[in-house]
Amino acid sequence: MADSEQIIGRGWSFPPSFDRGRGEVAMTTGIDDIHASLQIIFSTSLGERLMQPIFGCSLQSMVQEPMNSGNLGYIKYLIETAILYHEPRIDAEEVGVSFNAELGVLDIAISYLVRGSNSRFNFVYPFYINEGEA
Repeated sequence: MADSEQIIGRGWSFPPSFDRGRGEVAMTTGIDDIHASLQIIFSTSLGERLMQPIFGCSLQSMVQEPMNSGNLGYIKYLIETAILYHEPRIDAEEVGVSFNAELGVLDIAISYLVRGSNSRFNFVYPFYINEGEA
């Protein structure tokens, strides 16, 4: 087992996929597993996950809200809180939230430290405000 796998672990890939030839679930390890976890957290609304009603970030609730400084600050708070409660393998050092009105995209940039290894990484999550954008 590699050092990063011992520290960080491994989990199902996101979105889940299967290898029919080997009869296995596709797995992710290391930093890819953390990134998949962050994607799941950010794309899950509170109450959406069965048996875990407080899991998620509820970014979808902000889709119809104006993207002013107050709401951008609230979104940053939602993200920091979700990481704190649902991703124990990392410490978010900096969370940046910026809105591109022309494209209808909310860019979320996170600089984080992996707790077990003291390694620093970045993660960018584009949240599309306008329907049909991708």
